[in-house]
Amino acid sequence: MSTDLSSGGPRPGSKADAAAKDDGSAELGVPRSRVVLASLMGTTIEFYDFYVYATAAVSVFPLIFFAAGDEGAALLASMATFGAAFVARPIGSVLFGHFGDRIGRKATLIGSLLTMGIATFLIGLLPTYYQIGLWAPALLTIMRFCQGLGLGGEWSGAALLATETAKEGKRAWAAMWPQLGAPIGFLLANGLFLILTLAFNHDSTNPEMDGAFLTWVWRLPFLLSLLMVAVGLYVRLKLQETPVFQRAVDNDERVKAPLGEVFQKNWRELILGTFIMLATYVLFYLMTTWILSYSISSPEASGLGVPYADFLVLQLIGILFFAAFVPVSGWLADRFGRKPTLIVISALLVLFGLTFGWWLSADSIGQGAGLNTTQMMVFLMVGMTLMGLTFGPMSAVLPELFPTNTRYTGSGIAYNVSSILGAALTPFVAQWLVLNFSVAHVGYYLSFASVLTLISLIIAPETKTKSLDTVRGLDA
Repeated sequence: MSTDLSSGGPRPGSKADAAAKDDGSAELGVPRSRVVLASLMGTTIEFYDFYVYATAAVSVFPLIFFAAGDEGAALLASMATFGAAFVARPIGSVLFGHFGDRIGRKATLIGSLLTMGIATFLIGLLPTYYQIGLWAPALLTIMRFCQGLGLGGEWSGAALLATETAKEGKRAWAAMWPQLGAPIGFLLANGLFLILTLAFNHDSTNPEMDGAFLTWVWRLPFLLSLLMVAVGLYVRLKLQETPVFQRAVDNDERVKAPLGEVFQKNWRELILGTFIMLATYVLFYLMTTWILSYSISSPEASGLGVPYADFLVLQLIGILFFAAFVPVSGWLADRFGRKPTLIVISALLVLFGLTFGWWLSADSIGQGAGLNTTQMMVFLMVGMTLMGLTFGPMSAVLPELFPTNTRYTGSGIAYNVSSILGAALTPFVAQWLVLNFSVAHVGYYLSFASVLTLISLIIAPETKTKSLDTVRGLDA
């Protein structure tokens, strides 16, 4: 192989040089497979931590972290603490975004991973309401807030790691790898809960308060998070800085205050990015957290009365469709563009929301042992397919809206402010709509959010061919 002996690398113009450029390894300084693994593993761990809490918030925390009383009220209280992380996420995006745009993507990603992982581990050690009273939900809320801080910095960093190292014309495909962390993390978290539920004979419809599951078994998924964090930390320590950010450093293009810069010069991108992501968030938390609570709650609490383990099997099968269609969406967004792909998908989401009453009303689908499992399975498959299609391109779309020197901060704020509007409120609002109106109104809520996303996509520019080496926004 021809090499330049003075630099130790391939000689310019040689076959080795051409091969290195095609693979991207020469510019990255590490094999591309390591970048893919680091972005995928990091988001998998972060989303695992997040979903472990989400599952427990429905099936465990209302029983042991809140005062005994009305089942519906306890569930609403648990959902409120679930939403605390979404308040923290924009704060995390500002905090980690500042360092991500000032110091670099690699160091910031390590910090976000540790923040999330340690908070999750500590949840597994918390005493319950029956041990320390109101301090229990207070401490739980604090740990949930810390989880939100970590995830607030994680997603945008992983998205930038993928997009800023992508080959030309393949950014959406490269960016879909961190998006796969969401369904994989969900499968790991809920699969583990399912195994533990079956192994210890926990019945969510008739829980034993002094049984092993509610006494100590529920803690295991939280405690095991620390092992996953150790593996993720090892992988990320092996990374180098992204070439796009390194060029910004070399050209002295960094700004001292990324937050002020992004609000002054990229406020339009912030608004568009927030609402482009809105329907995706609403859909996901309806199809995961809310549908779980609706399905396993008793008919007296306006639920379907399905045993937790039975429904979780259906949900885990549905998540496979989510995972399968994330790569499809990456290919579509590179082939046809970000706007056309997401406009079509958002229009389908509007229509899907209008059908919730037919899919999910107790009169239509049944309750308890009389549940029409085929109908529920098809509903989950359709919803999760749409979720994969809408979620996959987002880690390309949002970073592409912002310039290099504020990309971490800007994409993170848009993504996480949208989480407040589309995710933090969704399980709570959906539960309230079911209690006070009907399950059909939950679907109308999704349709409304999808219309807002559709309008934002129509206004937004196509960013498929936009260079990431820029220090300006949409007007570049």
